[in-house]
Amino acid sequence: MIAGRMPAVGAAFWLAFFGVSLVVQAQEVPAEGAFLLRGGTVHTISGPLIENGSVLVRNGRILAVGRDLQPPEGTQIIDVHGGHIYPGMIDSAYRHLTPQRNSVNGTDPASEQFAAARGNGVTSVVEMPEGELIAGQLSLIRLDASASDSTTAAVVAIHLSFPAIETTRIPPHEVADDDDEPATAREELTVPYPEAKRVYSEKMKQLTAFFEGARRYRRTHRDVDPRYEAMIPVLDGLQPLFVTAVREREIRDAISFADRQKVRIVLADAFEAYKVLPLIKAHNIRVVLGPTFSLPLNRDDPYDVSYTTPAMLYKAGIRFSIGTFSSRLTRNLPYQAAAAVPFGLPPDEAYKAVSLNAAEIFGLGRRLGSIDEGKIADLIVTDGNPLEITTQVKMVFINGKPADLDSRQKRLYEEYIARP
Repeated sequence: MIAGRMPAVGAAFWLAFFGVSLVVQAQEVPAEGAFLLRGGTVHTISGPLIENGSVLVRNGRILAVGRDLQPPEGTQIIDVHGGHIYPGMIDSAYRHLTPQRNSVNGTDPASEQFAAARGNGVTSVVEMPEGELIAGQLSLIRLDASASDSTTAAVVAIHLSFPAIETTRIPPHEVADDDDEPATAREELTVPYPEAKRVYSEKMKQLTAFFEGARRYRRTHRDVDPRYEAMIPVLDGLQPLFVTAVREREIRDAISFADRQKVRIVLADAFEAYKVLPLIKAHNIRVVLGPTFSLPLNRDDPYDVSYTTPAMLYKAGIRFSIGTFSSRLTRNLPYQAAAAVPFGLPPDEAYKAVSLNAAEIFGLGRRLGSIDEGKIADLIVTDGNPLEITTQVKMVFINGKPADLDSRQKRLYEEYIARP
């Protein structure tokens, strides 16, 4: 994080400072069936705040939201007075390091990274395979389930790494052998323009040929080809292409390509989206921004461009969410959103960027992302705003079931804090 730009400290800090505790800490939660979270402040995200509200859950679904709810007989009551109830957060881009495998089969539900993310209120990730051009399928993964039932939606998009004329290569958000230590300097790998242009032209030819082949396959369906089979929902307009396009030229080229191919796209990791806001808005394209804690791409960029871009998209009326594009740093998702607040993004919109907006961008808005009747009960109970670093997540429910909040980080904290 950048010194002096930490998320604002709010009510959670003062409650802890004056010794005010929440009753939720020692509650027993049900393994299944019906339960009522009673007395908390309900942040529906899709609508108004409900003070002293309640959320009724049964069989993994939200049955009712409001005040003075009368639960059916036998419903377990969980008193959360003094606490806050939010929908679980969604990481819109979780880096998948094995493109030869699909996202679901490549997921380890017992991962320590997932455990740490759950403890910070993240309940789902959109797992993104990496690779050249058509890299693979994106799936929404639940963070507390066995590998057999961890997927809410089998496929939500197809990842396209759009070709670019790269004379100076952009480093990834996460280096494979680096965990938490940020790079102190960027190593600029330069490529002569003629070589970069040649590689770009060749990739564009391959991409265009692939789409032509997919359309022929859709017409004939001869000799089943899994590559083309996966493209049919995209060609039919049922799924978007998740298009990684970082710089302004790539973004313009990607939008032009989508127009020619008559497909829907979501711009991914679109760092320079702020340079083409009218174009993005005119095409009604949604955007998944990369992590806010990112260095500028160019030496002459404003130092705070990553922090101001979310507010610029919001003011332009462009639907966006935030992803970490990392396999390690999903636990920091709430703080990526929070960092945009001092730079003009309204706090409610910051939480939407990691909840409801993310769900809607991937066509899951009727199932996830807010606290509404009929939606899946992915909920968190906290002692304050989850985007504030002082806030503690007290409970997490995924599909209406309590999630384990134990993690390696928590165990280490408890071990070292107990030392004399």
